[in-house]
Amino acid sequence: MGGKKDTTGEVVTLQPTAKFSVLDAPGITQPKPVAEPAPAADAAASAATPSSAKDAKDGQQGRRATAAAGPRMDDTTSTLIGTSCYDKRETNPEWLKDRISTYDKVAQRRADELKAKTPVPITVTMPDGNVMDKDKEGESYMAWKTSPYDVAATISQGLADSSIVARVTYENYVDDYDLAEDGMEGEDILEEAMEVEHDGEGDGGKSVLWDLTRPLIGNVSKLELLKFDSPEAKTVFWHSSAHVLGETLEHLYGVRLTIGPPLKQGFFYDSYMGKDAYNEGDYGPVEKEFAKIMKSKQKFDRLVVTKDEALELFSGNPFKEQIIKTKVPEGSRTTVYKCGDLIDLCRGPHLPHTGRIKAFATTRHSATNWLGDTDNDSLQRMYGITFPDKKMLKVWKENQEKAKERDHRKIAQKQELIFFHDLSPGSAFWLPHGARIYNKLCEFIKAHYWKRGFDEVVTPNIYNLDLWHKSGHALHYKDAMFCFDVEGQEWAMKPMNCPGHCLMFGNSIRSYRDLPIRFGDFGVLHRNELSGALTGLTRVRRFQQDDGHIFCREDQIEDEVAGALDFMKSVYTTFGMSYKLELSTKPKKALGDGELWDLAENALANAMNKFAGEGNWRVNPGDGAFYGPKIDIKVMDAMERVHQCATIQLDFQLPIRFDLKYNTGSKEKGKEFARPVMVHRAMLGSVERMFAVLCEHWGGKWPFWLSPRQVMIVPVHADFNEYCESVKERLHNEGFYADVDLSKEKFNKKVRSAQVDQYNFQLIVGKNELENGTVNIRTRDNQVEGEKKIDDLVAMLKELNDQYK
Repeated sequence: MGGKKDTTGEVVTLQPTAKFSVLDAPGITQPKPVAEPAPAADAAASAATPSSAKDAKDGQQGRRATAAAGPRMDDTTSTLIGTSCYDKRETNPEWLKDRISTYDKVAQRRADELKAKTPVPITVTMPDGNVMDKDKEGESYMAWKTSPYDVAATISQGLADSSIVARVTYENYVDDYDLAEDGMEGEDILEEAMEVEHDGEGDGGKSVLWDLTRPLIGNVSKLELLKFDSPEAKTVFWHSSAHVLGETLEHLYGVRLTIGPPLKQGFFYDSYMGKDAYNEGDYGPVEKEFAKIMKSKQKFDRLVVTKDEALELFSGNPFKEQIIKTKVPEGSRTTVYKCGDLIDLCRGPHLPHTGRIKAFATTRHSATNWLGDTDNDSLQRMYGITFPDKKMLKVWKENQEKAKERDHRKIAQKQELIFFHDLSPGSAFWLPHGARIYNKLCEFIKAHYWKRGFDEVVTPNIYNLDLWHKSGHALHYKDAMFCFDVEGQEWAMKPMNCPGHCLMFGNSIRSYRDLPIRFGDFGVLHRNELSGALTGLTRVRRFQQDDGHIFCREDQIEDEVAGALDFMKSVYTTFGMSYKLELSTKPKKALGDGELWDLAENALANAMNKFAGEGNWRVNPGDGAFYGPKIDIKVMDAMERVHQCATIQLDFQLPIRFDLKYNTGSKEKGKEFARPVMVHRAMLGSVERMFAVLCEHWGGKWPFWLSPRQVMIVPVHADFNEYCESVKERLHNEGFYADVDLSKEKFNKKVRSAQVDQYNFQLIVGKNELENGTVNIRTRDNQVEGEKKIDDLVAMLKELNDQYK
């Protein structure tokens, strides 16, 4: 983490929750510039650092992983590097023309190289198995000439024009294609800046995201045309939009661009403009200029450049120069993309042209620092959102307004649920009514544990750091841990539960008959998050998880995963939230036996087929954790926002690190013992974060079973106060949260106040109710339910509780 505060305080909108979101591979550290609002990984970092050998030729193109790889930008000596490159706001600065002139010269060199390539016939296989080799005019598809757009247009012009990007699985490359010559060897030089997840385009073969208009360079065994509803297509769409925003900012203000990544929802661009800064008055001009660029339908052109050519292109921009000098190896090539007079370092892919963008809005601006270090230059960040349809932007804006009203921080303050204090930043104080919800969520999961064969355990909060060295977390995660000295040795507060559960499993001799063993743990966890990244309950330092770990045999994987999926379905059906399933498979730098990976992936796929049906889940090829494949579960709330809360992951490495084994019952030499497979699973993820998600999902209108204010009893006159008190006592004894309004406010004001305070029911008591031993029921939506005997009322409320309504 370092000791410096992240000053942006900005939050990416997709909120991947849960246990495993940061450490998907050794070498990952929490990013400095922008924080994803979620507690970080649990099981990750559980294995030794994988080989640093270069990836093979296949599968490198279009890759944009989140793991730190390759040389990092040298931020050890840089402080202020932008001082002389920007003076004041300037419209269409002269250096734009100089850059275009340099680009044209380099483009001519690449065009001369292309003349040496030999177009040869190729075939293209579509997802339905249809093999295509000719266009509508009967002309053969040719390598170096035919693009995915051409293939799509052969099928339908509408398909070609509605597709965003292609995913290409190559059967083979043509002989005269060279990865290094094409600028695709090695890692994406800007991958550390990208806030999006792995694109899911690599499966250890040759599957890549590919510009629609970029010529194909081999026979294609599978061509997928992705539309905006695909996560990968959204990433490409918003990445291209970031380029348009960069062009806009250069045109209007002559800024020096730094880095502009896509986000889970939208994009931003960081730029240097000296002591100047954006303000809300800039939004109108930015939107107007952006619209002009959209309408001009500027093509996105890809160009391969040498390191020297790149330095010449970006001469005068010290930020781009630093990226090139640090990240591009000597003698190698990289790529840039051009749209209009913007030229930017980029691996791509991109849209065919800017006209595909139909709607744009600036969303906010902020200040940040180069490389996220407060000692470096101050940068200005402009955020935006785009869509391929104006109606989609309208819906998005409506949901944004809803989100403001439903902000869990606003609701929690209004309903007196939680508060934070400067003496313990990132650690919520749960007030009585907030604690009621918190405990109910835990009890909800514990009821599932009882039915599903989990045993709840309690583990220590602090451990000697030797435990974290053994698990691998200390090497990759120590900066995110609260460490301290105990009698001359280094200890730490636990940031996750899995190593402690490994100690529990290893504490006894286990038999194959004992498996599966299912541990559930609500232990308090602490993570040393950046102070600038702390955001309400979505990113905190103190939290609890519905943390579960299953130790099972290889032949039990499928059943355990099926059980976890059923658990997930029950939880999110109760919450009224839909979900999508994704299977993330073996990455290139995976550890462990290949046969075990195959067995595990097949078990996960079989379980998902049985659970959801074939074709109702998608594969993220190569996006598994290095220690095992995983199922990502993405849930949608009432505002159609996506949250990655629940997750199911297989882990082959922690059992190795902790030398876990069980007696197989075999007497064959060498087969007496075997290692268990460890399944990490969470349904809620962080309870704090799930509280925030549900608060915004329901807008603070908690369902009865979870509500901290279930019943308000309202007497129409003080003469009935005593009866009201007796009703309250009865409901309290039955386990319900009931209050009586004995204030001197008018009757109608009492009822309205109870409804505003989100009491699910108001029980009205007057003379008839007193004489009949009843109450008159109203809902918080002011629906009159009528009179009920107290026993009938209790039965009704118990039914709501039991059915989680």
